[in-house]
Amino acid sequence: MFKVNNLKKSVEGNTKEVLHGISAEFEAGEMIGVIGPSGSGKSILLQCLALRESWNDGDYTWDGKSVIRGGGKGAGKFRSKCAYLEQNPTLNPEKTALKNVLIGQAGQTSLLRRLTGMVRSDDYMGAMDELEKFGLLDKAHLKAGNLSGGERQRVAICRALVHGAGFIAADEPVIGLDPHSADKVMTTLKSLCTEQGKTVIAALPIELAERYCTRIWGIYDGQLQLDVKGRRLTGEEKRQIDLA
Repeated sequence: MFKVNNLKKSVEGNTKEVLHGISAEFEAGEMIGVIGPSGSGKSILLQCLALRESWNDGDYTWDGKSVIRGGGKGAGKFRSKCAYLEQNPTLNPEKTALKNVLIGQAGQTSLLRRLTGMVRSDDYMGAMDELEKFGLLDKAHLKAGNLSGGERQRVAICRALVHGAGFIAADEPVIGLDPHSADKVMTTLKSLCTEQGKTVIAALPIELAERYCTRIWGIYDGQLQLDVKGRRLTGEEKRQIDLA
């Protein structure tokens, strides 16, 4: 169980509040689509939930333990189990898909591994297993720079799983992808929730949120205006978040 209580976030030298007291609860296995107009606060919300951005106020509990007020140790432990997927995943284009999965992002792996690239055999097999699950086994030894956008996004998801992520915040993970690639990425994210009990919260176009998500959050002007089960939204619900 995750619980967000009165999350507030300011930018520009903490003079402009962009998230205004957001409160919500969610559980393992949920796939939540975050929708709203441009500038509504979707990206900064995801960064705060994945602890990639600090909070100005509020509390965040995970299985009853605070990861905001519990001090740096609590936040660090939680952050190691979170993954934040950017719109365009940061992969090393000169390294293979497999190497990108194994080395991971800063903070996920030891400095020695990042410098030497040395890995244990069980880590190697675990990475190959994840790549196979998501239809990337034949791409394992290709350089990331030669992969398509959808393939790079799925490599980033594999990387998160190999390094122990149980919670994934994805910022518009299908932006710029063709429909076929977008469907593959969304199916991959959905399978993490239904088959592995992971929690995924993703900023999405409204039609994909309606199609794939078990729950939809509507954000408008930094506030959570809508929190409903995943389904086709009504015209009135869309108007609440200026998407009608």
